[in-house]
Amino acid sequence: MEQKDIKELLENVKDGKLSVEDALLHLKKEPFENLGYARPDHHRGLRQGRAEVIFGQGKTREQIVGITENLIAHGQKSVLITRMSSEAAAYFREHKPDCVSEFSYDEMGRVGIAGQQIDSVPKEGKIVIATGGTSDIPVAEEAAKTAEIMGNNVVRLYDVGVAGIHRLLDKIAMEEIMTARVIIAIAGMEGALASVVGGLADCPVIAVPTSVGYGASFGGLSALLSMLNSCASGVSVVNIDNGFGAGYLAGMINQK
Repeated sequence: MEQKDIKELLENVKDGKLSVEDALLHLKKEPFENLGYARPDHHRGLRQGRAEVIFGQGKTREQIVGITENLIAHGQKSVLITRMSSEAAAYFREHKPDCVSEFSYDEMGRVGIAGQQIDSVPKEGKIVIATGGTSDIPVAEEAAKTAEIMGNNVVRLYDVGVAGIHRLLDKIAMEEIMTARVIIAIAGMEGALASVVGGLADCPVIAVPTSVGYGASFGGLSALLSMLNSCASGVSVVNIDNGFGAGYLAGMINQK
């Protein structure tokens, strides 16, 4: 149940379309259900304004299907499944629950979406996602799909890293940066993109270090430290490869 559902419930009581007793019954429903292997949070949307998301990595194919079915059956319109393997996606398609109207899978970002799809979600504002290189796109797509399914317009600026900074300073790219409400800067190697973007933009910049890089990058640690030490004001940092966290946070900023 989301905040708009509660508002509609109260409006129906006010207009006499629903009795107080029936409304109370709706509100008394347990906010989660114990499936044994998981406890889906049915009131996440009510508390936070955004419904629960499934982290697919480490879960079995059957568990992903079961949790998704439970969330959809309790009124959640879309279920985002991050870090979902292609094998789990193929299994989901074959065993898709009857309550799930549609399912799509983005192999690049390893993101599955069950129920209402991105194209059907009303969107607002503009989030720009910039990557240092093509190798950063998997993390970027996780961020993009997360932001889009949560109702945000997303513009992608891929492969605009500092090794060829003229690509970032291109007129079209600069127009997108200057009109964004929030920017996600995603880069591996030394992670310099976040500082450069932060020095150009007048909006919040969310930096995402990636594990892309040669040996001394230490799996993204060098990019993480560079971004944490950015001299540009207004730059915040999420964890290594955390595209979901960046997309979620950007959506919250964009929709305020």
